[in-house]
Amino acid sequence: MTGAQSPPTTTDAGAPAPSDDQSLTIGPDGPILLQDHYLIEQMANFNRERIPERQPHAKGGGAFGYFEVTQDLSRYTRAAVFQPGTKTDTLIRFSTVAGERGSPDTWRDPRGFSLKFYTSEGNFDMVGNNTPVFFIRDPLKFQHFIRSQKRRLDNNLRDNNMQWDFWTLSPESAHQVTWLMGDRGIPKSWRHMNGYSSHTYSWINADGEITWVKYHFITDQGVEFLTQEEGDRLAGEDGDYHQRDLYTSIENGDFPSWTLHVQIMPFEEAKTYRYNPFDLTKVWPHGDYPLHEVGRMTLDRNVTDYH
Repeated sequence: MTGAQSPPTTTDAGAPAPSDDQSLTIGPDGPILLQDHYLIEQMANFNRERIPERQPHAKGGGAFGYFEVTQDLSRYTRAAVFQPGTKTDTLIRFSTVAGERGSPDTWRDPRGFSLKFYTSEGNFDMVGNNTPVFFIRDPLKFQHFIRSQKRRLDNNLRDNNMQWDFWTLSPESAHQVTWLMGDRGIPKSWRHMNGYSSHTYSWINADGEITWVKYHFITDQGVEFLTQEEGDRLAGEDGDYHQRDLYTSIENGDFPSWTLHVQIMPFEEAKTYRYNPFDLTKVWPHGDYPLHEVGRMTLDRNVTDYH
């Protein structure tokens, strides 16, 4: 600090540290003492500094922003975050599913699209992906699915045979597999992909009436994808390509945005619809349930601490 004394380094309890670069010893050449509690504290903190890697969605990044309601859908919901003119702080995390923390961003893989709305009524968390469907509908299969996409126990290698064994033995995964293995399998960037709740949610209005909804975050940058060749090349040139793209864009003042739409199904229609509207492996046809605009989410602040 210029013109003033720097504040002292402190222990976890807030007491000034005796020294931040010298351990307590018996004499100048003597052994280090276990009574040097600050040294033990620093070593303990260092040993626990890194959070163990998540099972799925280990590699990811995100940004802060805000969500602003642009259309009046209050006849369907009384939630404060969706009332006309409301502006709510948000946090988003994008991620791959199967890759480890050091894996390339441009591998062929679904992308996580998870949101936190800091509403006046409390935090509203929403999980999501860049696809409107998922590989399974029964949560009992989820652990087995994720393990099939990870490394084998016996040789510590990823195995395409193991992946396809799961998919072919779970025919309900076919819809998501066509998304993954098709032209939409590798987004150009996080900014150039849509986000979906995939799951069906309920909205309740001021009169207590319930409707079913699905959330669609449509990118305002346009949907763009990479070819397999482009993805492979970028994986070798810059493994953090998507992370860097988002950070640089926001740092340069080019704030990405998504327009939120919802599909709305009347409560009673779910009982008689031609298939299960809560099936995570299926979509609702837009011809039956068109999109209704709700508002716009804009990301304008980079994250400053990933630890």
